[in-house]
Amino acid sequence: MFCDQILGNIREERFRGLQVDYVDFEWHEVFKKLHRKVTHAGEEIGIRLENEVLKTGMKEGDVLYADAEKAVAVNILPCEAIVADIAPGHIRSKVKAVYEIGNKHATLFYGETEDQLLTPYNAPTLELLNKIHGVTARREVVKFDFDKAISSSINNHSH
Repeated sequence: MFCDQILGNIREERFRGLQVDYVDFEWHEVFKKLHRKVTHAGEEIGIRLENEVLKTGMKEGDVLYADAEKAVAVNILPCEAIVADIAPGHIRSKVKAVYEIGNKHATLFYGETEDQLLTPYNAPTLELLNKIHGVTARREVVKFDFDKAISSSINNHSH
């Protein structure tokens, strides 16, 4: 099977009633154009997306293939992340946490609340965030929601 575009999202009415097969992606793969994967049902799939995916990425549930009976959709796998909770009223701590994560060029997401941030896990960043007054950070396995992405890229490195 070959796919060259995102047809929509599995939550859309037009895909209701179809048998859904998923193809797994690591969080950092969603901004790449070329993939060779195997779906959960064991079907090989070649993916060559347009340049737009370099900016927008694939989202959970994006449909890569559909016919009258089935659809193949994106499944973004859970991964280790840092979940940082900022105490209410600590706006300067939030700014400091966002600055430090951005300084590492790490991907950043909003969490479940306006005072929660998510970023891919690495030990030095976890330690750094826990040193900021008003910030409590922990290591947790999460599924990144790219609709809540704050940063615009997936580049990640340390100085």
